Amino acid sequence: MSGPGAGAPGVCGAGAVGLDRGFFARDVHEVARELIGAELLVAGVGGLIVELEAYESSDPASHAYRGQTERNASLFGPPGYAYVYRSYGLHWCLNLVCEPEGVASALLVRALEPTRGLERMRRRRGLDDPRLLCSGPGRLCQALAVTRAHDGLPLDSPPFELRPAPAAATIMIGPRIGISKAVDLPWRYGFAGSRFLSRAFVATP
Repeated sequence: MSGPGAGAPGVCGAGAVGLDRGFFARDVHEVARELIGAELLVAGVGGLIVELEAYESSDPASHAYRGQTERNASLFGPPGYAYVYRSYGLHWCLNLVCEPEGVASALLVRALEPTRGLERMRRRRGLDDPRLLCSGPGRLCQALAVTRAHDGLPLDSPPFELRPAPAAATIMIGPRIGISKAVDLPWRYGFAGSRFLSRAFVATP
């Protein structure tokens, strides 16, 4: 896979249109803004990213805060890889590792607008309403069949595929949700006006 210097920054060369690992080797908040509206697929199933949360190593809500362990090793690895963990022993959560190796910053994918493989998502989730297929990190991983087996896999190689947003999105920014520490940090990013968010924003664009 070619680096960001080949063709447009952060885009695979040789005529490909996917985002490469070099795209993620930047400030986690900058990456978050550019990923809203991008297409995320896992084995051909997925949709448009409409909600992300950023986590930094110095952030007490981050898994990196107390240092590296076997469980969170992918979080400390090079950018452009998946970090997958189980939340409360119930459901999987997909994170996209950003910034240089060892920095341990990542984006939690909270919601997608489902566009591809909807029938497979419906079977996996056991429901029909498209708004409920990927509106939340656990629902999203169930719909895309993401598990611990995806932890540490590169985001620019199968089964993952990431394509840049066709145009800049209007982004909502607000406090993260579902956490008990650093709740005031405005590190949640969402696609303004989307019906597929996990929860409405109390913020302005």
